[in-house]
Amino acid sequence: MNWRTLDSSDQLEEIKVQSATTPCLIYKHSTTCGVSAMAKMRLENDWDFSEEELIPYYFDILANRPLSAEIATFFEAHHESPQVLLIRDGECTYDASQFDISVTELKECYDS
Repeated sequence: MNWRTLDSSDQLEEIKVQSATTPCLIYKHSTTCGVSAMAKMRLENDWDFSEEELIPYYFDILANRPLSAEIATFFEAHHESPQVLLIRDGECTYDASQFDISVTELKECYDS
C-alpha cells in the first residue's frame, strides 16, 4: 500500500479531479487513538487494490484539524475518526468509520 499524504486544502480539488479517472480513498487517522491504529493496520494488511484501481490518501487529523473540517464540507461527509471516504467522480460515494472500516466492505462498495 502506497499512501499519499493529504496535508493541504489544495489537494482536495486534485483528488476530486483525479477521482474522475481513478477512484481515491481518504483515510482520516488519529495518531493517538488505538481504534484508528487498528483500522489502519487492517487496511494495510488486507489491501490488494492496485494504484490504477484506487489511490489511497492518508490524513493525520491531529496534525491539521482545520483541514479535517474542510474535507467533510468539500466532500459532503460528516466527520468521524478514524474514517475512510471513497471518492469517485468527484463525490464521496462511501464512508465508514471505526470498526466498519475494512477492505472487504470497501470492495463491495467499489464493485457496485
